[in-house]
Amino acid sequence: MIAIPQTQIRKQFYLFLLLFNFQFVSGDMFAQSASDVMQVLMKETGSVGMSVAVVKKGKLIFTGAYGYRDVENKKSLESKHIFRIASISKSFTATSIMQLVDAGKVNLDEDVSDLIGFSVRNPKFPDKIISLRLMLSHLSSINDSEGYFNLDVIDPNKNPNWMKAYSDYAPGDSFLYCNLNYNMIGAILERASQQRFDDYVIQLVLKPLSLYGGYDVTKLDSSRFAYIYEYNTDSKNYARSAGAYAVRSELKDGYQLGRTTPAFSPTGGMKISAPDLAKYMMMHMRMGKYKGGRLLSKKYAMLMQAPASSKEPYGFALETSTTMIPGETLIGHTGVAYGLYSAMFFHPDKEFGIVVIINGCPPEYEAGYNAVIRKAVNRLYTTLIQ
Repeated sequence: MIAIPQTQIRKQFYLFLLLFNFQFVSGDMFAQSASDVMQVLMKETGSVGMSVAVVKKGKLIFTGAYGYRDVENKKSLESKHIFRIASISKSFTATSIMQLVDAGKVNLDEDVSDLIGFSVRNPKFPDKIISLRLMLSHLSSINDSEGYFNLDVIDPNKNPNWMKAYSDYAPGDSFLYCNLNYNMIGAILERASQQRFDDYVIQLVLKPLSLYGGYDVTKLDSSRFAYIYEYNTDSKNYARSAGAYAVRSELKDGYQLGRTTPAFSPTGGMKISAPDLAKYMMMHMRMGKYKGGRLLSKKYAMLMQAPASSKEPYGFALETSTTMIPGETLIGHTGVAYGLYSAMFFHPDKEFGIVVIINGCPPEYEAGYNAVIRKAVNRLYTTLIQ
């Protein structure tokens, strides 16, 4: 049997429709196909809910929401619903601090000790400074062993075990993904801007792009929250995660600029919808540009996307991936927390990007990514992009 190219089959199909005076909009046809594919994936995997968005040639060409935002009350998920997106949040933090770098208010190679207000030194390598550049790229030698929701864990004046927050190698010598890096960067942003972290991100990142979201749950409409559910591999049941949208006590008891910042979780606490995350992603696809202007100069937008070292394909809260979609080199980030899985990946040259957010699914992995996330990304790519 002779194989007929897929493009030829499509052309013949369109010609058939035209000959018989069929009226259709091809975009609608492909959108329905993508929606059907996502519904099948939901059934295959038993996921709670999934919200997706696809961008092509500078336009948001598809959004879809499937399953539940609230399992207990059988409330359906909609594209307007917002999620705590976990570590994709780091990209918003990096974008914000890079605006200050771009404006000359912060230096990437400055000693973090001077930026944060206490000594930040690996005790095994006291002569080597830890810079903002090293923290942004997870090359700082800082680790999460003491926790990361309080700056006291690494402050020599507060924690007698502060030394444990550093690894055995010198700053710059190795890559270690570390949440504390980004909670510290959030505090540095506050000290440099003299503005509360969550307010800065809303005013300087979200509002220019006309996006709804933020890090402070008290400023958001709780009726739009997509609840997050953790999967129990033994019982094969889901349980709602109480901590995903909890208000940290530090925010109730008084806020200290440049110190209380981890309560917002600059490392993982952004709440936003899939379509709005896709619109934010388009700004990075355009190297800092958006319809109304620029959030970042091209120089610093490119710096965020480029691998910071040969040790790991990771820039500043954006990584390069060749395994999310086989055959494509993408830039983006993933998130995992409280049972949520998220992905934001784009191809700046081919001008397409895909966002997938799932509020509960089996924690199985393939090629280094959550299996359901990867399947969703690849099926959307095949249906709408390829």
